[in-house]
Amino acid sequence: MRLRLHDIALPLRHAFTIAHGTTTVQRNLLVELEQDGVVGYGEAAPSLAYGAVTVATIREALESVRAQIENTTLTHPPALWDRLQPALDHHRFALCALDAAAHDLWGKLRHQPVWRLWGLDPARLPFSNYTIGLDTIPRMIAKMKEFDGWPIYKIKLGTDDDLAIVRALRRHTDAVFRIDANTAWTAEQTIAGAPELRELGVEFIEQPLPRDDWDGMKRVHRACALPVIADESCQTEADVARCAGHFHGINIKLTKAGGLTPARRMIEDARRRGLSVMAGCMKESSVGISAIAPLLPLLDFADMDGALLLARDIARGVRLEKGRPILPDGDGLGIEITDPSALADGPAAGQ
Repeated sequence: MRLRLHDIALPLRHAFTIAHGTTTVQRNLLVELEQDGVVGYGEAAPSLAYGAVTVATIREALESVRAQIENTTLTHPPALWDRLQPALDHHRFALCALDAAAHDLWGKLRHQPVWRLWGLDPARLPFSNYTIGLDTIPRMIAKMKEFDGWPIYKIKLGTDDDLAIVRALRRHTDAVFRIDANTAWTAEQTIAGAPELRELGVEFIEQPLPRDDWDGMKRVHRACALPVIADESCQTEADVARCAGHFHGINIKLTKAGGLTPARRMIEDARRRGLSVMAGCMKESSVGISAIAPLLPLLDFADMDGALLLARDIARGVRLEKGRPILPDGDGLGIEITDPSALADGPAAGQ
C-alpha cells in the first residue's frame, strides 16, 4: 500500500456552536490508501470537545507508522487495525481514518460494498437527525427551516434558557427532537427538566453530565423521565461496560472509537448489555460520513448529518433524503472525491 495525507478545510454553512465553543471552518485530515491502482479514503475530524487533537497531531501519528503501512499488503481491515493499534492506541482519530480508508479500499478491491461483505441487509435503516447548533432562538428556528420536513432534529443545548429554546422550536415543527447537552448540565437539572422535555416531544437526552460524573449519571439513569445516551462517556470499547446502569444507550463515534473495526465490537457488547446503539458523526465531509453507512443495519439511531453542515462538500457517498439514508452504488464505502482541488496541498512528506 501507499499512504497519502491531505489537510482539508471545510467552511461551514453556519457558525456551529456547542457547549464547548464555536467553529466556522472545520479543518480535517483526509487519508488515502492505494493498492494495485485502487484508492480507499478515510477522514479524521478534530473537535472542540477534544482540544488536544488537531490535524497536526493526527498527521504526526500516521507518519509514525508510515513504514508499517507501506510494507503491508491489505487483505482484511481488522488485521491491519490489530497490527497498528499498539502504536496508535492513544491516537484514535488517526486510527479511525486509517481503518475507514482500509475498509473502503478492501471493498473496492473485491468489487463489493462493505455492508455486503459483512453479510448485512440494508432493507431497514434508521433515519438520521439534522443538528441545530446553539444560537439565538430566531437563528435556530431559521436553521431548522432550512431543512424543513425532516422527521428528527437534534438540538444542541447548554444555556440558561434551554427549555425556552425547545418550547420555541416546538412551535415550528411536529418532528421528533433529540437533545444534546454536551456535558453542560447537572444531574438535578437533567432530572427536573426531563418531564417537560418529554411533553415537548423529546426522544432522548444525549450526554447531559460531564464525562466522568458516574455518580450523577447513576441518579439520572434511575430517575430521569427520558432515556439518556452516552457520548463523551463512551469513547472506546472499554467504556461500554461502564455505561450499563448509567445510560440507556451509547453513541458510537468512529473517530473516538478508532474506526469501524472496534465499532462493530462495541455494538455487539452494547447489545449483550441491553443498551441501545446510535452512531454519530463529527463535522465531516461525505468521506467521513460514508464510513458510518455500513453500520446502519446494526443501529437503533443515527446522527450522520455532518456533511450537511458544510457550505461545500468535497466528496460523494452516502446521502440523506430528509433523514432517510441512501446508500451509494459504489464498492467499498462508495466514496468518490468530487473536488480534487480540496486535495491540492499535495501528498504527505516522503511521497
